Amino acid sequence: MAAPEAWRARSCWFCEVAAATTMEATSREAAPAKSSASGPSAPPALFELCGRAVSAHMGVLESGVWALPGPILQSILPLLNIYYLERIEETALKKGLSTQAIWRRLWDELMKTRPSSLESVTCWRAKFMEAFFSHVLRGTIDVSSDRRLCDQRFSPLLHSSRHVRQLTICNMLQGATELVAEPNRRVLETLASSLHTLKFRHLLFSDVAAQQSLRQLLHQLIHHGAVSQVSLYSWPVPESALFILILTMSAGFWQPGPGGPPCRLCGEASRGRAPSRDEGSLLLGSRRPRRDAAERCAAALMATRRKSEAKQMPRVAPATRVTRRSTQENLTTGGTDPKRELQSPPSAPATTSSASSSTSSSKRAPASSAPQPKPLKRFKRATGKKGTRTRQGSGAESEDLYDFVFIVAGEKEDGEEMEIGEVACGALDGSDPSCLGLPVLEASQRFRSISTLELFTVPLSTEAALTLCHLLSSWVSLESLTLSYNGLGSNIFRLLDSLRALSGQAGCRLRALHLSDLFSPLPILELTRAIVRALPLLRVLSIRVDHPSQRDNPAVPGNAGPPSHIIGDEEIPENCLEQLEMGFPRGAQPAPLLCSVLKASGSLQQLSLDSATFASPQDFGLVLQTLKEYNLALKRLSFHDMNLADCQSEVLFLLQNLTLQEITFSFCRLFEKRPAQFLPEMVAAMKGNSTLKGLRLPGNRLGNAGLLALADVFSEDSSSSLCQLDISSNCIKPDGLLEFAKRLERWGRGAFGHLRLFQNWLDQDAVTAREAIRRLRATCHVVSDSWDSSQAFADYVSTM
Repeated sequence: MAAPEAWRARSCWFCEVAAATTMEATSREAAPAKSSASGPSAPPALFELCGRAVSAHMGVLESGVWALPGPILQSILPLLNIYYLERIEETALKKGLSTQAIWRRLWDELMKTRPSSLESVTCWRAKFMEAFFSHVLRGTIDVSSDRRLCDQRFSPLLHSSRHVRQLTICNMLQGATELVAEPNRRVLETLASSLHTLKFRHLLFSDVAAQQSLRQLLHQLIHHGAVSQVSLYSWPVPESALFILILTMSAGFWQPGPGGPPCRLCGEASRGRAPSRDEGSLLLGSRRPRRDAAERCAAALMATRRKSEAKQMPRVAPATRVTRRSTQENLTTGGTDPKRELQSPPSAPATTSSASSSTSSSKRAPASSAPQPKPLKRFKRATGKKGTRTRQGSGAESEDLYDFVFIVAGEKEDGEEMEIGEVACGALDGSDPSCLGLPVLEASQRFRSISTLELFTVPLSTEAALTLCHLLSSWVSLESLTLSYNGLGSNIFRLLDSLRALSGQAGCRLRALHLSDLFSPLPILELTRAIVRALPLLRVLSIRVDHPSQRDNPAVPGNAGPPSHIIGDEEIPENCLEQLEMGFPRGAQPAPLLCSVLKASGSLQQLSLDSATFASPQDFGLVLQTLKEYNLALKRLSFHDMNLADCQSEVLFLLQNLTLQEITFSFCRLFEKRPAQFLPEMVAAMKGNSTLKGLRLPGNRLGNAGLLALADVFSEDSSSSLCQLDISSNCIKPDGLLEFAKRLERWGRGAFGHLRLFQNWLDQDAVTAREAIRRLRATCHVVSDSWDSSQAFADYVSTM
């Protein structure tokens, strides 16, 4: 009896509160109604009026509202603002109430955008609060414009920050300065624990103050937070300093900028703890600390200058003593001078000094280096923000740090000097990061780094590519790397070298690599072989090249071709690939190269070939035979945009494979030739295959006749266990679909799973199409759309 009494008590309390608080609201609403020119409107229901009053006084009545019975609370929920609606979520769930419909309505009314059809929203509350946070941060929404968004007792940013899983920073780094401001410290602390993905879109040039704010933001979210993924999208002209800043911070390096506030968390995290050797307190790629490398190289430049002056040769630029501190300050301040280039050293006459130079360099050069010292190559930095940088401090010279080469390719003993001609350009021909002025991070602290890095349509200059490669060479925490349309060119060889170095590191976690570009200096199959050799522990490899390689026109002048260790003809060692996706350029592909990759990938479970062309059906048959013999674990096989009209026997061979569970023939022109003979053979092969679960045939001009032939796969005498069928874009008309549905009903196979019908001619007879889909939904889950079939006139003519 206690529960009903409590229920009645709460109901009476609600009525009393509502009556007391609605008297004033009723009088306010009644007054304008009397003078309304259009006549009195229907007054709100008494319960709704009471609910509004309670919602307006939630600051006082919140605890009482939480204790209301479920039926009363359910009517109040739509009247609450977003802050109290979010706070009451847990209580509502305990009472068996859901707020998802309310949040969805708020999204439609306030955000006014429709989620992508590919997006599956599992929690509308989290989606709304995350979008609300971004709009408030950028100032694109006025919280005072709607009573559901405005409440003086709550901070919009703080209240919504715990729901933010991904944050996007755009244009001029809007929002970075606001987040690192002292009033928003609690917001940033909350983001550090909730945020997992940080995205940058359409970045523009930024000033030093904005970069300093971004530095602090990245330090808090990555080094002391939970951000595990950084993605950059659509940056047509990357600012070199900003791009390098994002990369180095993502890799875990941290050095406070000049004049920036100290991080209070750093002292707590590193108190009584010295950086370990594994943390990489030096620029990645070097194996032992070069404590005096900058000083030694500066001294070498000074010595060279003195010798040049003594010989009355043209003078080189005045040398500046470079220290680790000034090196890092150049990185953290982000200042650059786009007009400045590295100056090539004056050529010395061929005297006995050249012989002594070669002798001394041969003692110090590694075994893999060339016997002759290479001259310093010219390099122009990527264009950044225009304008000269202001330097501070007495004695600071106007020459930029990027004007000097301050690390040698080989290790030198302390006190030794070298001539500038002896400075091997390791960044161009080896692995030395600072030959082109890249910052040495010896003085930087190393913190946690991200595990996923994605670069989409971000052109990489030589400097940016070198920075990325040298960071990658020991970025052991990286698990997934995506490089999409970055214009790597010949820098792909440096990338392969860095990935090979990373693979040799203890604790390397890289398991997924996605690489796509317009051009490649290597043919795609040779590039795939090189990647598989460099990363034998890779699990997922996706590679796409849109246009054929042009070996005869390498991107870098003087490049005689790829290094021999990259395109070696030796057999590929066994690897751990489980998923391989390849998008080919036009032109016939050598089947033996593809077969060599497949033979070494015994663990392969999924293979996708896009736009692959072979010289003959026999070559395609060779690939399929290799799959059958060497890839026994293969479960999913996909072919897209391939002309298989002349490979019908090979297709039947695949459909008889009892290990495959899913096969996709997407826009492969399967039924272009001999459809009357091929369709029965195909159906017979599928009826005898009891392991095939999914068949996708989009874009093959199946037509009504082909669809009715496929219906026989589900007949009573069939052993097929097919449960997913995709017949999108196949010129199917409503009458054919209706007959297909009737045959399925006649055979009584029951629900067989999913049927996809996108982009078919179902709009030609909407009534018949609706009837067909109604019947099909009793058998399977149907996914369709309202596509305008008039766009497919060419396909219609081809199937007449």
